Amino acid sequence: MALMSLPDAPSRPDLVDHLVRTRIAGDVATPREGNLRHYRELSQGNLRFWLGLDLGDRWTDPADVLAVMAERAGVVADPAHTHGQDRIDPELTVDGLDRMAVELRKAAESGQRVLVATGHPGGLLEVHSRTAAALRAAGCDIVTVPPGLRTGEGDDGSYGNVQQFCDVAVLERGATLWHTHAPQPVRQILDALERAGEAPPDLVVADHGWAGGAAQRGVHAVGYADCNDPALFLGEAEGTLAVAVPLDDHVTDPGAYGPLTAYLLAAAGLELP
Repeated sequence: MALMSLPDAPSRPDLVDHLVRTRIAGDVATPREGNLRHYRELSQGNLRFWLGLDLGDRWTDPADVLAVMAERAGVVADPAHTHGQDRIDPELTVDGLDRMAVELRKAAESGQRVLVATGHPGGLLEVHSRTAAALRAAGCDIVTVPPGLRTGEGDDGSYGNVQQFCDVAVLERGATLWHTHAPQPVRQILDALERAGEAPPDLVVADHGWAGGAAQRGVHAVGYADCNDPALFLGEAEGTLAVAVPLDDHVTDPGAYGPLTAYLLAAAGLELP
């Protein structure tokens, strides 16, 4: 697989404009009804929406979840807005990228052991693969996924083989890379590393249950999350997850994430591979 050709890193205003034009942020395709339904499901204890985090009984009021999402992702704060357009604040997206860049810079400066993973390969695979390549070039040890790992039924019905593609851990089933919210794949990796006597990652760069499941195990983790996936933002609010970057995690053209990736790597002081 050839990596996309990255553009030069945009300025913050140019990136904000790009995010809005491509609907990675701004008025996103994720409908308000879906967002509110997911907030309710999480608050009612549906583990599929916890993304591997243990949220206990701390978020049983959907209004509290909405308040955090308005603060950290920029969705419409008014609970009376129940249908139609919702949004992600592009300024908050860039703020999240800046926070993630700090963690990547630390990892590069100290040659950390890093696991990069995605449950959203259709949208974010190249973002993650570029990040992994840049970290490897800077001297980080990119964790190799142990062979032969397979998940059972996940909280979202996901199962398959845990594999690695372009230095990114993914779930594979039937020769296809799968979209999954489940934390089981990252748990399988962490358990296998422990059985093999290998050190756990110092940092996990991921999304969905890959990020949440790692963070719940006490691994320092950063991740991307859509406005209909509130768990990672709650994890960040509680301090379990280091960084949650709000964005639409599957726009029509995966190449639209190129300027975002270039900005992130430049902010982290990493060379564009």
